[in-house]
Amino acid sequence: MSKFWNSKTLNIDPYVPGEQPKGIERLIKINTNENPYGPSPKVIEAIKNASDDALRLYPDPNGTKVREAFAKINGISIENVFVGNGSDEVLGFAFAAFFDKDKKINFADITYSFYPVYCKMFDVTYNILPLKDDLSIDVEDFCHCEGGVCIANPNAPTSLAISLSDIERILQSHIDDVVIVDEAYVDFGAESAVKLINKYPNLLVTQTLSKSRGLAGLRVGFAAGSTELIEGLDRVKNSFNSYTMDKLAMAGAEAALYDTEYFTEITRKISATRDRVSAKLKYLGFDVPESKANFVFIEHKTFKAQDLFPYLRSKGILVRYFNKEKIDNRLRVTIGTDEEMDCFLSVLEEYVNERS
Repeated sequence: MSKFWNSKTLNIDPYVPGEQPKGIERLIKINTNENPYGPSPKVIEAIKNASDDALRLYPDPNGTKVREAFAKINGISIENVFVGNGSDEVLGFAFAAFFDKDKKINFADITYSFYPVYCKMFDVTYNILPLKDDLSIDVEDFCHCEGGVCIANPNAPTSLAISLSDIERILQSHIDDVVIVDEAYVDFGAESAVKLINKYPNLLVTQTLSKSRGLAGLRVGFAAGSTELIEGLDRVKNSFNSYTMDKLAMAGAEAALYDTEYFTEITRKISATRDRVSAKLKYLGFDVPESKANFVFIEHKTFKAQDLFPYLRSKGILVRYFNKEKIDNRLRVTIGTDEEMDCFLSVLEEYVNERS
């Protein structure tokens, strides 16, 4: 606590990111949903080529080329695309642009934990809707609530997705409110709502290059929506920092978007590993919801997650544990390489067998 903090700083409860180990300790890091295979080689080449004397100049404040790339691969207009410094920033701009004390927002009780942080930061009124017992989103609740909506699809940390038809039901129930669909993990098995933006002017879809394209360290995120919504995001961004995207990030992002062959290969590989690991986990007695993301959210009825978490850490394996009601007996496990996941499964199997 500091005497120099204002009341907002004093009372805010910041988002807590997953552990990022430092030093020489060798760990299997499957706790922060990073891509284990890294970016396309074309990304590295593009960044190297962009590292020239022009770095002394400010970058394109509109991110024109990278927005064009996103628009092209999604079959939409560049006027319907916003780019920012990671989808976290894009979501922050969206909360600031479309909601306030009088224009509230609804989201699930178990979802991306940054949402309530945005609300407190920007003085947004929010309402929490409980997930069902099976951790799925209650679409009826989201159809009948008042105010805007934010849904992570697939949801984090549950890994579950809802259909486009369910998203359309929610959109049709909130024609006068903004509906945000956060698609950070959509490329691993869910269906994107970007194709719906021309049909629903109240729809804003956010995506990131951190997961499926292996660019978590570069920080690039997008929003797709009506020109009215994109203009709202621009107004907030340009009242905060007109140059949120640097030249190297835009060069790398453009290359990543256009290398669809690498993208397809890597997402298929991760999804195949996820399905194989899920089957083995079920064999070991774990409940594993049907994941449409690059992680699984597991629970064992006999062994407690709060015991498994430090045991795995002692074996050099980092996973994510949320000490929160309804999910405090689950672990979120990112899908790593086949070798990493085999090691994880071996350690877990040893734990289960020794204590059974």
